[in-house]
Amino acid sequence: MRLRLVPDDTNINFFGLSKITFGGSIVLLVLSLVAYLAFGLNYGIDFKGGTTIRTESTQSVDVGAYRAALDPLQLGDVTITEVFDPGFGPDRNVAEVRIQAQGDAESITPETMSSIEGALTAVDPNVQFASVESVGPKVSGELIRSAVLSVLGAIGAIVVYIWLRFEWQFALGGIVALAHDVGLTIGLFALLQIKFDLAIIAALLTIVGYSINDTVVVFDRVRENLRKYKVMPLIDVLNLSANETLSRTLMTSGTTILALIALLVLGGDVIRGFVFAITWGIIVGTYSSIYIAKNIVLMLGVKRDWSKKDPKTVGRYADVESK
Repeated sequence: MRLRLVPDDTNINFFGLSKITFGGSIVLLVLSLVAYLAFGLNYGIDFKGGTTIRTESTQSVDVGAYRAALDPLQLGDVTITEVFDPGFGPDRNVAEVRIQAQGDAESITPETMSSIEGALTAVDPNVQFASVESVGPKVSGELIRSAVLSVLGAIGAIVVYIWLRFEWQFALGGIVALAHDVGLTIGLFALLQIKFDLAIIAALLTIVGYSINDTVVVFDRVRENLRKYKVMPLIDVLNLSANETLSRTLMTSGTTILALIALLVLGGDVIRGFVFAITWGIIVGTYSSIYIAKNIVLMLGVKRDWSKKDPKTVGRYADVESK
């Protein structure tokens, strides 16, 4: 017996609330920009430059005592954060000590590290230094440029691919949907001040790939139906295509999110930001493939006859029925 979470013959009018859904997305994008300008991103060591020391202890982390012990070392900007994870037991207390880059040095010197270890050990004799990661200011600047170029390059390559496979109207719809997904993800990270590091860049690239894959599935069905229903208004073709792919879209996104929720709970704090970004990206990516990309295509209109066998209809364009 087949499991059917969504009936095969749905007839949902996805454009019935287009003013609310499309307008709501524009409002959220504006709020994301405001959050970015107001709060900025909580850049990790990858982008700011500096050193991150991860400590573990059987005793509770006393952030104030840690800070008081490090103040005499005059290390500049020091951030101490206790790491919470439901997987940690009461005898595992983890903290992250972030220290600003010391001049142009790629990493703190062994003497400075020894001083830090001595100061923290004086506060908590049981403290262990699980890991030390350092990135210099020059390297962090190069990483920022590479990260921005990688995201823009991925989006540009996808646009060219869709343009060649479909038409420019589909390419524009796809890129607007991708900008929507990336923009809302960055806005959420700015609002919640979740650490933004290279792992999040990898998550953004994953979101871009997942979102465009979902959008292309809908676009493929639109193209098939445009050939099949040559006189059907474009808005009805888009609605029909979204309904025909709805079950696949929801099943794919739903099962992926179930796996990601398991990772969020059990994966540990090291990958939590990465998994959170992908989970959010899949939710907004599924939404944008249904409500954003198709709206752009409807606004622009599309070529109705994709077959070149009928010379009478080649090059004709549809009468676009918009709301």
